[in-house]
Amino acid sequence: MTSTGIRLDAPAPGWAIDADVVVVGSGVAGLTAALRCTAEGLRTVVVTKALLDDGSTRWAQGGIAAALGEGDTPEQHLDDTLVAGAGLCDEEAVRALVTEGPDAVRRLIATGARFDTDDAGGIALTREGGHHRRRIAHAGGDATGAEISRALVTAIREGAVRVIEHALVLDLLTDAEGRTAGITLHVMGEGQHDGVGAVHAPAVVLATGGMGQVFSATTNPPVSTGDGVALALRAGAEVSDLEFVQFHPTVLWLGPDSEGQQPLVSEAVRGEGAHLVDAAGTRFMVGQHELAELAPRDIVAKGIMRRMQEQGADHMLLDARHFGAEMWENRFPTILAACRAHGIDPVTEPVPVAPAAHYASGGVRTDLHGRTTVPGLYACGEVACTGVHGANRLASNSLLEGLVFAERIAGTIAGARAAGAARPVPPGGPGGPPPPTGGEPAPAPAAPAEGGSRGPVPLLVPEARHEIQRIMTNGAGVLRSAASLEQAADALEALHLSARHECGATDVAAKAAEPGVESWEATNLLLVARVLVAAARERTETRGCHWREDHPGRDDAGWRRHIVVRLTPDRRLVVRRTATEAFPPARPTPTPTPTADREPQQ
Repeated sequence: MTSTGIRLDAPAPGWAIDADVVVVGSGVAGLTAALRCTAEGLRTVVVTKALLDDGSTRWAQGGIAAALGEGDTPEQHLDDTLVAGAGLCDEEAVRALVTEGPDAVRRLIATGARFDTDDAGGIALTREGGHHRRRIAHAGGDATGAEISRALVTAIREGAVRVIEHALVLDLLTDAEGRTAGITLHVMGEGQHDGVGAVHAPAVVLATGGMGQVFSATTNPPVSTGDGVALALRAGAEVSDLEFVQFHPTVLWLGPDSEGQQPLVSEAVRGEGAHLVDAAGTRFMVGQHELAELAPRDIVAKGIMRRMQEQGADHMLLDARHFGAEMWENRFPTILAACRAHGIDPVTEPVPVAPAAHYASGGVRTDLHGRTTVPGLYACGEVACTGVHGANRLASNSLLEGLVFAERIAGTIAGARAAGAARPVPPGGPGGPPPPTGGEPAPAPAAPAEGGSRGPVPLLVPEARHEIQRIMTNGAGVLRSAASLEQAADALEALHLSARHECGATDVAAKAAEPGVESWEATNLLLVARVLVAAARERTETRGCHWREDHPGRDDAGWRRHIVVRLTPDRRLVVRRTATEAFPPARPTPTPTPTADREPQQ
């Protein structure tokens, strides 16, 4: 049995519906999985936290990478991805990505996505950091994600796929054998359903996106609170490589006190010839890497941070004045509008930029078919760790990963059903009542408490969210050290213990938290923050987008390894290092025992 029995403090479900598959998330990964599962004849329900088109995908500017251009090959794409991943990519996963990627993009086009074209009518391609070829397909100049989201949302609606919007996923339902049996969720506001309910299904696909809101400044939307990773941990799944958070090098700098979602200045701007300069106009990336401003993102982010440290500056500048007004208006209209909305005109002046949290290269550990270590639970997109990204994601590989692995998951679920492995769950859960008459859903039981449950997780008050972000930005941001990570770990542990009433309450946890969306989100953020810091403390080297100031070198002999974390039934974090660089297979984990792992890290 894999379930920990840990769940959020929430009311018992008051309604339930049934499906063959429930997909949580409505970005490129979630909607692709839903469309492909529906096409396989599976009853599919999409659960999304906001509106159907309001996830992270629509914010993607640069594009989607695939070997579509003349002279380009999947092998070249593979080589660039492996270099960016700094020795931790799973080559088999990358090979699946780059070989299946071109056809996946063509199927996306067949679904209705319209990419920009060149004068000959072919797909227009550009370059981004880490790519040695022009292989980035884009739409609307710099609105690729919005166009992909539009096409997939349209297909979902035309296909009459059942969708539950404004719904925060809470926890995984499992049967007596520890297999997935659905999810609990909370629907916000009016609709067909309201309040806490359940979707019963033998297959759950997590496509909840990232966890960028764990930091004060991020390119992620407000909904990116790590809900999928937190749910998976409470369900007993393993997460891997969570220390590798990519900070995008060029985010519009809005001032030293700016917080929340920040406007992104796409890497494609540099791909088209923009230069990074300091206040004196010096191109400081020249000589640091053969690709200068187009080096992989971790190298550019480090280059910017070093220059800022040297000069005591809080931002650098991106100079693309030589583009001219016409190119800005046609190629980068979204970025141009965002800059001008903040009083900056990139046609006539350099754009102030600084790194901000952007993408989680790690996540819920999966195999090549999206299967996690909990039977029946799948993950794809940013919430997952497929092994594709290693220590640093190559630019524009994220949308492609969502496409390719969502299709793989759909094929796996359909194959399991055809083989009789995915047994439908009766209404009310395993062993529940017979199907109701009249089309009304049967009341769902409370989330089961299997396998050593210690009761619901104590909740944090909503105000704790800002405290978590402050702690993480100061202690586990772009620059990390043993001292900063220790301070972050201690501060997070104090929040954790105060919520459990095991020590004196902190200022932000001085009052009891009530179950609700903001408290659930803050509680999820705390869990993923604790895991991220535990992994970052463990990795005493600098690799990819994990930068330890006290361990500036890369240590392949000791650290070309993956860090895997899981949550025990008594809510301890168990951290282990893999024996080799090979991405470990995802197979169900045994019920934790005191001797199964070394002393856990808090």
